[in-house]
Amino acid sequence: MLMVSEKKNNKNYRCPVEATLDVIGGKWKPLILWQLREVTLRFSGLQQNMPGISPKMLTKQLRELEEDGLVLRVVYPEVPPKVEYSLTSFGKTVIPVLDSLCHWGSEYLDRKCALE
Repeated sequence: MLMVSEKKNNKNYRCPVEATLDVIGGKWKPLILWQLREVTLRFSGLQQNMPGISPKMLTKQLRELEEDGLVLRVVYPEVPPKVEYSLTSFGKTVIPVLDSLCHWGSEYLDRKCALE
């Protein structure tokens, strides 16, 4: 199968998997998306559900997901400011991918436990 280089957001991708991993890959982005799959959460809610992520890293990952059009950030004009995060309609299209990862991970863990 011949892959054609695609340019998107000033990045060259040699295949669609590379683009997918660039947008949703890493340690935290899939977990953020998974947390937002059914609910809208505030920053503190996301942080509580993901022990180990620093506020700086959570902010960075949320900004990148927002820039890529997967996460919607809504700021309410209150004091102190209230900010909520949810998936965009485009962001919801990644849920089947995450469901597949969850299913595969469950099978892997079952297999790994059976081998021990």
